[in-house]
Parts: sequence; structure tokens; C-alpha cells
Amino acid sequence: MNQNGDNNYYNNDYGQGNANQGMNSPYYQQPAPIPPQYHAPSPGGQNNKGGGIFLLGLLVGVILMTLVGGCAYVGTRLYHLSDERRVKTTTADGSSGDGIINDDSIEKLEALEEVIDEYYYNDEDIDTDAMMEGMYAGLVDSLGDPYSVYYTAEEWQELIQETEGIYYGIGAYLQLDITTGFARINGVIANTPAEEAGLRENDIIYMVDGESVQGLELSEVVSRVKGEEGTKVHLTIYREGESDYLEFDVERRKIESPTVNYEMYDNGVGYIQITEFDDVTTEQFKEALAVVKGSKAKGLILDLRSNPGGSLPVVVDIARSILPKGMIVYTEDKYGERDEYTCDGKNELDIPLVVLINGNSASASEILAGAIKDYDKGTLIGTTTFGKGIVQRILPLTDGTALKLTISAYYTPNGNNIHGIGIEPDIECEFDGETYYENGVDNQLERAKQEINRMIK
Repeated sequence: MNQNGDNNYYNNDYGQGNANQGMNSPYYQQPAPIPPQYHAPSPGGQNNKGGGIFLLGLLVGVILMTLVGGCAYVGTRLYHLSDERRVKTTTADGSSGDGIINDDSIEKLEALEEVIDEYYYNDEDIDTDAMMEGMYAGLVDSLGDPYSVYYTAEEWQELIQETEGIYYGIGAYLQLDITTGFARINGVIANTPAEEAGLRENDIIYMVDGESVQGLELSEVVSRVKGEEGTKVHLTIYREGESDYLEFDVERRKIESPTVNYEMYDNGVGYIQITEFDDVTTEQFKEALAVVKGSKAKGLILDLRSNPGGSLPVVVDIARSILPKGMIVYTEDKYGERDEYTCDGKNELDIPLVVLINGNSASASEILAGAIKDYDKGTLIGTTTFGKGIVQRILPLTDGTALKLTISAYYTPNGNNIHGIGIEPDIECEFDGETYYENGVDNQLERAKQEINRMIK
């Protein structure tokens, strides 16, 4: 169950001399060689180095509601900060000269703890570990970037498992719908519980087991949908065109996610669909392409519809099987430093190519589609893509948790950043869902077949 289609790659170079500032804490470690992709956490040992470590997630992670009977005490205790200290920690432009972990923030956190200890009614329900994790997550959430995420140790381990292409769930790809704050199904794997239950692409997950999931991190929604093999999850779904919510009980099973599907049509045209870019995708794609080439295909339809993205190194490897010599994509960080990914052109595809895209084609799939368009290597058919032109890096920490952080923007070979814009198709073709679900006719695929037939004649 892909979470959100990020261009992610594991951090394998922060141990060098040019390590970014702020990564030299006791929690930072050089990560083990994990498949280059993205996702997930589980409980790791807590580092008991109080003070700064305890405060790392701090101020934005905890919100204390005003106590009716103790507001005077709270106001005095939390904000009793000397004018002298304020002067010392303020720069010429009026902003704080210190980081968020300073004497003021430590004093405020201690005050919050003190007030909670003294006044909070259900103190037997307090989970200090959860409070600490909440602070860390809150720090990252305060960035306002939906793609930067703090993973608990449990979530991090789940994420690693997902990159292997095997998990226990329902067989649906989920993506965060930023507009509504809900998770949206952007793909259903064939022959899985999700398909058997009747779930569809673009269904919005409103509730999981009777509880609203609006505003939750995508990883949390995924963790609620997934579960022990053989159990069922109850999903309340909003589907456009329906007058009321739809209810589904879906069994959780072991899902071995095929990320590449392929076939040869009778007219000598090959078809390859890539559903996401996991660590298993490169070999699966090579196998599919070998079959297509070995069948003496006259043309190829590459289906990237509803592909939410995935690993940057994987999509680059696949691009090297298609593109001519030159730039595939380059990234640029806030310091103006560039990383360039190029192709030697030795495996350039030499048959006509049509690429199917839609509004759920995001991130890594946009890298591939954008490069194909810039080189005029194929014709894009469908609708404008999602528009995610930024890259995340996973930074594992020594306590078993991890941080996914947006670190750069990516640019197509012609220097275009498509973030918030997307890639427009060469031939606009809206998907006819009614015809597809009633008659099984994929009008976009039929349009692609028409175009590839025209190209090979």
C-alpha cells in the first residue's frame, strides 16, 4: 500500500564532511544499506539524554488548553520570562537569535509538564512515550510540508517492509488528498480484497472502523487500514456521484504487490504498466521490456496512470532503458547544489512510444513522463499529472525512528519544475469511469491504441 508517492531516497552520504548542520546529534546515525525508497517505523530504545533530546520535538507538538480554574497560575508560570533574556535572544530584525531549544523553550516545557502533572484530570491515561513522540512529530508538522514526516520506530519498520513489495493489507494504493485532508484510493491491485470488495480509484476514505481519519498523516491512515492477516477492516467511503457514504468490510490478506504488468497485443504493440517505483520495480520492468523487445514489438504503450511515485534511483534506472543520451533529471537544494542524473543512450528505445498519464500520476512517474516529453521521445495521452516536483530524503535515527524531509526540487531535462503545475498531455483524454465500470472499456487505453497504430503505419 503505497502511501504518498514521494521521490525518496535513503540518506547514504550524510556521514561525509559536508554533513548538513543539525545532523550531528546523538540520534543521528549513518543508515544501514536499505533499498533506496521510502516509508515506515516501530518502538526503539529511548535515549535518556534529557534536556535537548527530550525537547527536540517541542513547542509545536503540544497544545495546552487553558484551565478554567487555574488560568492565572498558568499565565504567570508559562510566560514569566525576563526582559533581559528577551533582549539577549533577539536579533536586529526582531527574530529569535537562538534555535527552538533554548532557555525560554526549556522553561516553557517544564511549565507545561508541571501544569499537566498538577491539573490534568485523567492522569492515569497519560502516556509519556506518546507525548514525546507527539512533540517530535509536531516539530516536523510545523513545517507545513505534507511530505516531511517524523516516523515512530514502528512506522519506520512498516515503511521498510512496504518497499519490499509485500505487506498485509487490502491491496489499494493510497495518496493524501491535501484539499480535503482525507486519504484517497489512487489505485486498486487486481485480484486483491480491495478489488473483490468493489473499491475504486478516487474513492475517499472517510472513516476506518467507524473513526474519522480526516487530518491524519497518511502513514497513520495506512497503519489503520493494514493489520493482521485474516482480519477485516470496515471502511466508510465517499464516492463522487453517490448520494450517501458507502460501507465496505474488507479482509486483510498478504499482498504481493506487482508493480509492473505487461502484455502483447495481436497487432504487435506492447503494453507495460508501472503502478509505482519500488525497489522491486527495476527488475520487473526489465523483464517486461525484454518480453516486449523479444516479441519484435512495433510500438509500446507505457501506462503511468495513478502511479504515485516512489524511488528516485529506480525511476532513473528505468529511464535509462528508454531515453537518448543526456539529462534525465536534476535536483537542486536550498544552497543551489545540484545532483544530476544522466543517461548514456546505449539502450534508447527505438520504437514508437505512447505514455498514459492522469491526475494521480505523481512524483517519480512525472520525472519519467517529463523526460520523455522534453526529448519528444513519445506522445503523452490522458490528463494533467499531479504536480509534485520535490524530493524527500529518509534520515534514520539511532533510536529506531526516522525523519523524512523535503530537501530539494527536481527539474526536467529542459529545466522545468512542475511542482504545483503538473505535466500536460499532448493529447487530452478524460477517463470515462461510467463506461469502464459498466462495460469494462478503458477509453484512455483505447485512445492510446489508436495513436500508436497511427504512429506505426
